[in-house]
This record gives sequence, structure tokens and C-alpha cells, in this order.
Amino acid sequence: MNLAHPRVSVSAVSSWRQGFAEDVAMWDRLGIGHVGLSLRKCEAAGFDVVRAALHGRRVSNVVECGWLDLHEPSTWPATTARWMSAVRELSVVAPWCLVLTTGAAWRLDWDESATRFAEATADLCRVAREHDVTIAIEHTGSLRVDLSFVHTLADALDLARVLDTGVCVELNSCWAERDVDRLLAAERVAHVQVSDFVIGSLSTPDRCVPGDGDIPLARLIGVLESAGYRGAYEIEMVGPRIEAEGYESALRRAVTATDALLASAAPAA
Repeated sequence: MNLAHPRVSVSAVSSWRQGFAEDVAMWDRLGIGHVGLSLRKCEAAGFDVVRAALHGRRVSNVVECGWLDLHEPSTWPATTARWMSAVRELSVVAPWCLVLTTGAAWRLDWDESATRFAEATADLCRVAREHDVTIAIEHTGSLRVDLSFVHTLADALDLARVLDTGVCVELNSCWAERDVDRLLAAERVAHVQVSDFVIGSLSTPDRCVPGDGDIPLARLIGVLESAGYRGAYEIEMVGPRIEAEGYESALRRAVTATDALLASAAPAA
């Protein structure tokens, strides 16, 4: 498989239960040269192994990094030290985005949560800038209060302005949000995750291959392109539909569909 558009990326999260070596073998079979990494998988494989395997590949982002407990400041240094280590270990393949969810803060109000997150990540943001890595805050669905206090794209943009960071747009979580076209045009959009959703599903996560669901992906990608976004469109699919079909089959179809969506909206560089 040869991708026509260089900005289509495949996330290691899309092959959730595979290890790093299995991901690399699958990427080779599919001809995928632009990837997003899972920090969990990288740590399990070892960073030396990861760096060697990435030779000739582009990295769009690192995700699945764990999260802070904003209720417990004593736990922050260990978590942020892990993130800073990842930035340093993978600086050889920079620039890329470190995609973070904020972590648990349900006993705090939003402004206090933002203040604590800014305090906890101040050193991380400095180290990331030094290594040409962009911090991108990802919003989550409101069921996942264990992962984040940021549940809309609008709130993610507000937090990014406080932190002076970027935002990771998860289209599956914001496509039905009020005024989404205006939000997608924000300058702080640093990374975009692409998948689809079948209306009527009551489980989460339950993502599907682009084109199999109801999200108006062509329109949303058109908005992003018109606004000047020039980063990656990363396929990040997880849930029972992907497990039932199998990672390789689902990704083959997803790459073809996303490639066509982007090629129609943005001619290949």
C-alpha cells in the first residue's frame, strides 16, 4: 500500500492489543511510513529498539501517556518525569506532538483544575520546547472523568491558551459540538485524530473506519484545510468494531478512505 498523501498517519492505538514489534511488522506489510506512537508500547519495547525501528518513518505524535491525578500533587513529579523522558528519548524523530489528557480532577472546579495542570506541567512544557516537541491537549468524552476535566474542543482551546500549548482535535468527540467549524479554525490546532461513529451506539469507545459511520468527515476536513491546518490526520480507531474486523483489515480500509478524504481537500505536497 502506497499512501498518496503524506499527512495521513496511523496511530499505534488503532492496534490496541498488539505490541510494538507486531505494529512495526504490520506497518511494513501495509506500507505505512507515517505513524503515531503509544508511549506504553514504546516503554515495553525499549526506546533503543523503537528508535532503530523508526528509521525512515515519520512520527506524528506520541499518545497513551497515562495521566495526572490533579487531586494529589505528590504524584505529579513521577508522571511528568516519565513524559519528559519520552520527549528526550524520542527527540531524534522530532518534531512531533506529545498528546496528553489532563487527568482526574472531578473534586475540583474547572479553573482550579487548569491552574493545577499548568503548575504540574510547567517543566514539561519547557523541556518540550527545547526538543522541538509540541504539547497538544486532547479533549475527551464526558464519561471519561477519570482521564480529563476537558470534555469539549472549546474547553481544550481555552486550556491551551492558558498553557500556551497546542490542541489535539479528536473528531469523534467534537463533531457534534456547537460552533464546531469556528473551533476547528483555531490557530492552536496542532494535531487531528480521525475515525468514524455510528449513531445509535451506546458504548464507548466504539469507533469505526472512516466512511462506515455518520460523522461528516469530508466537511470537517475541508474546514480544517480552509483554516490553514497543515498537520497530520491520524487514524485512531479503537473499540469492538475494530477488534471484530481485525486491525490490519480495518487499517487498510481506513488508510484508503482517509487518504481519499484528504487528497480531495488538500493536494499532496
